[in-house]
Amino acid sequence: MTDDPKNFSTRALWAGHLPPVAGEDVATPIHHSVTFGYYDMDEWFDVALDRKPGHIYSRNTNPTVRPLEVTMSSLEGSEEAVSFSTGMAAISNTLYTLLEPGDRAVAIKDTYGGTNKIFLEFLPRMKVDCCLCDTLDFDTIEEEVRKGCKLLYLETPTNPLLKVVDIERLARVAHEVGALVIVDNTFATMVNQRPLELGADIVLYSATKYLNGHSDAMGGIVCGPREIVDRVYHYREINGATLHANSAYLILRGLKTLELRMQRHNENGQRIAEFLHDHDKVDQVFYPGLPAHTNHDVARKQMDGFGGMLSFSLHGDFDQVKQLVPNLTHAHAAASLGSVATLIGPPRVTSHVELTMEERKAMGIPESLIRYSAGVENVDDLIDDLKRGLAAL
Repeated sequence: MTDDPKNFSTRALWAGHLPPVAGEDVATPIHHSVTFGYYDMDEWFDVALDRKPGHIYSRNTNPTVRPLEVTMSSLEGSEEAVSFSTGMAAISNTLYTLLEPGDRAVAIKDTYGGTNKIFLEFLPRMKVDCCLCDTLDFDTIEEEVRKGCKLLYLETPTNPLLKVVDIERLARVAHEVGALVIVDNTFATMVNQRPLELGADIVLYSATKYLNGHSDAMGGIVCGPREIVDRVYHYREINGATLHANSAYLILRGLKTLELRMQRHNENGQRIAEFLHDHDKVDQVFYPGLPAHTNHDVARKQMDGFGGMLSFSLHGDFDQVKQLVPNLTHAHAAASLGSVATLIGPPRVTSHVELTMEERKAMGIPESLIRYSAGVENVDDLIDDLKRGLAAL
């Protein structure tokens, strides 16, 4: 973590840069090399044992990837950060590092579909006892945590219903029993929400989304105490879910404009949610910035902005979704989120396609639900686009 007191936007540009030398690249160079040469055997040995700085093999460390990790650590205010090839690699590697057979984990039911599968399918295979609680039933979550657990896993706002979890309250209880608190902060980013300041031990991201912001690179990031992150790094270097240098370059470039982009995402998300909330063909709108949203008070307490992600359900069934989505001109019908260009897609075929209809129903996800990732376009154009699409239903 840097001791530099500069503000967010300045650290996003400078935190990962090494001290300047004559003729140095202004932009972080992309190091495609798989391996790095040494002719002094003693120096090679010292670098291999981390006694001296340097890089040996890109599955372990890389001179393009490392500046991204340093920048993320600075922006999160953490001791250390480690990167991964995807967001799911960051989540799975962290859970597999920290949990062992016989351990107990408590999590919320409303998580990204892939994350949910880990708790429902893969961790139980490892003989890890997984307790999934109703996301907004904080009393029950506290009760289950107090029964004893190794870690508490949270995601807030959640995917795809944008439920908001009280991080500070639940982290306090988890720490009473010695449990680690992990928060997936992908939807909010550290611009809008800082889980470590609210008591979380580890914060992680799908860097594919807002951190990169341009739908052209995949990655994941884990930030937290050095001792824990070093353990996660060791698991990753052996299991191999390494971030490629080219993706690291693109994500690092995206971070430079993250604060500016999130300001526009916040504005557009709020305006669009308000428009949809008053539309007669829309059944429900899920957005933390709406006063009617469940736990809006918690969102106001722990968030500085409410983001560009929202979801809404239509009156009727999935046939209504199939009519609306192709009629939108300024929204890519595609998976993912957090891009400068608006993305739209129902969870049924994107974030929760791995789940059965019954599993989605149990999570409260209507089949007519549409996830809408507001980009940075002119918001009037986006609203006009939705007006035309909804009018055609």
